[in-house]
Amino acid sequence: MLDYLELFFSTYGYLAVFSVLILCGLGLPIPEDITLVAGGVISGLGQADLLTMILVGMAGVLIGDGLMFTLGKVLGPKVLNSRWIAKIMTPENYESIQEKFDKYGNSVIFVARFLPGLRTPIYITAGMSGRISYLKFVLMDGFAALISVPLWVWVGHYCAENKELLLEIVSNFKIVIFILLGILLIILTIRWYKKRKNKKLAENKKLAENKNNSNNLSNLTD
Repeated sequence: MLDYLELFFSTYGYLAVFSVLILCGLGLPIPEDITLVAGGVISGLGQADLLTMILVGMAGVLIGDGLMFTLGKVLGPKVLNSRWIAKIMTPENYESIQEKFDKYGNSVIFVARFLPGLRTPIYITAGMSGRISYLKFVLMDGFAALISVPLWVWVGHYCAENKELLLEIVSNFKIVIFILLGILLIILTIRWYKKRKNKKLAENKKLAENKNNSNNLSNLTD
């Protein structure tokens, strides 16, 4: 895959990188990280500028993500009737993602940027839910992209002439990213549990106060 993308990008330049990244955002089964790495490779070989490649990568990633979010926001539940969307996200997946939003909040948007295969369904669901504004979506997705895009492009640039080392680093980076995401999810789960516990305690306290008030009122009446 990397060799094909490298050849394609070497021939057609920034426009090819930009277009493929948008298609990745729309659900094309091409790994986004490998696409960015391939863009970095051609910059490392002197066929493109590193900074420009990072900017092109950012633009392609954010536009692709934004299109999916907008699609969900504009069409709402109707989007699930599309055959194309049905291949990406089933009603069961939609319910599962909704549960994740309920549990972890809008931080799911940030985490999704590092989850190939789940990115598109999560962004569509975020748009459908109506619980997050377009600006907030762009800020959270953009912050995550500021981490992932330069990282993958730089890896490709740095190891452009050593494919074996490049593939090894990509593999190791994926492992590190998944470990960090696992830690983040644990932290978010702990926060959710504490928030839920505090909410339950507050509800019990309120019920107890209401009961005491009712008893006091009853005693005064008697």
